[in-house]
Amino acid sequence: MKLNKRFLLAVVVAGGLALAACGGSSTTSDTEPGYGDGSLVSELTGPTSTLPAPEVMPLTGLPVTDAAASIRPALVAKLDNHPAARPQSGLNAADIVYEENVEQLTRFAAVFHTNAPSSIGPIRSGRTQDVALFSAYLNPLFVWSGGNSKVTSAIKKSNLVNMGALLAYKQGGYRRESGRKAPHNLYADAEKIYTLTPKGSSRPPQQFAYRGESDAMPTSATPSDGLHLSMDGVQVSWMWDTSSSSYMRWSGKDKHLDADKTQVAAKNVVVMYMVYKASEADVRSPEAQSVGEGDAWIYSNGSLVKGKWSRGSATDVFTLTDSAGAPVKLTPGNTWIELPRLNKGADIPAGSDPAKIKFP
Repeated sequence: MKLNKRFLLAVVVAGGLALAACGGSSTTSDTEPGYGDGSLVSELTGPTSTLPAPEVMPLTGLPVTDAAASIRPALVAKLDNHPAARPQSGLNAADIVYEENVEQLTRFAAVFHTNAPSSIGPIRSGRTQDVALFSAYLNPLFVWSGGNSKVTSAIKKSNLVNMGALLAYKQGGYRRESGRKAPHNLYADAEKIYTLTPKGSSRPPQQFAYRGESDAMPTSATPSDGLHLSMDGVQVSWMWDTSSSSYMRWSGKDKHLDADKTQVAAKNVVVMYMVYKASEADVRSPEAQSVGEGDAWIYSNGSLVKGKWSRGSATDVFTLTDSAGAPVKLTPGNTWIELPRLNKGADIPAGSDPAKIKFP
């Protein structure tokens, strides 16, 4: 198979420039290995699911406006959160975003289904914790810049569909932004990556329950203006904005802006406190233990519900319950899932001064 010079150059540049880790250090494994030699592309012909459109979009609970989009698989993209990578592109277009601790910093996993932006990034490497976190989407297209050999092996053996840079670059699914410095300059085009969807792929299962118009908040809900979180290497705040009925994100003392200069916002913020252990793929890489159960703080509609998260296996969706064990429903719309370490969150009760609430 004859490869064009432009693609060969892109691969060489990709492999050479992605050696820095999420914290900017060259000591961690963050390469773009030779997974996917391109021969798989001929076997990917686009989605062929014949499932009827659902009543609501499974990842937001909002009405279906695009029947074709509603039956395609989810697309999970790993985004950089190094200071040099900000502002990111595509965060506000995602249905669900996870914030994971990695090496002395965080990364985002943005899950797209309703929308397929042409610019998502900067794209960075995967981690072994991604397999457990996203297996519940069943066959999501996994958009990433690569990983060390053990991470790559884990991804290949999982039900995540590898749509990494070395597979989809020459198909137009990725590009390097000239205005950004490597390794914070790799961007993905979701619409083009969707054209490589394997035969038989289908929409993701609904991940959370959503409130209808007649559903009230749980009686255990308490009014809250937001929260402070101490993630690895970054302090995060989410503040309730009554005018938009959304939570607005802050990184440190600054508004967290998307590339379009709008502040990152969410209808729901779900905090699932995680135990982290060293990854077998790289002992320097923390791995969230996301199967089992733990404490959960669910922020929705200007209120906080404290309860539990649980699931029995990696292919199960997370169950959210309140202190009485009753299921907690979210507001229809986009959701951010924060995965802090234990005891790293501080609620901001309604009417209090956020500046006087210390970060834990």
